[in-house]
Amino acid sequence: MSNTVSLDDIRAAAEAKYGSLDIPLGSLTVRLLNPLRLSKKNRDALTSVQNRLDEDGADQEVLLREALTVIAEHPTQAKALLKEIGEDLAVMATIFERYAAGTQAGEASPSAA
Repeated sequence: MSNTVSLDDIRAAAEAKYGSLDIPLGSLTVRLLNPLRLSKKNRDALTSVQNRLDEDGADQEVLLREALTVIAEHPTQAKALLKEIGEDLAVMATIFERYAAGTQAGEASPSAA
């Protein structure tokens, strides 16, 4: 017996599982895309930013701004979000923490060997 599913069903399942973090800003909604929904170029850029965040003396504000720009669905959304945030590093860090928590892959279960 075959199992038939439409591409739209698969897309809906992917959106449900790997959806964005949406932040409303008035009439604009900023969508921060799950890493699996980013282009390869942006996934690589996000990995680079995450690695540099761990370095001693890293400028957290610059790197978080870069990360939010990379993960935003459109550059205009990133620009609007960053303008609204201003220089509030705590808000940037909180947004990125929520984003990271929402995009963590589930941990592998131990095998029943």
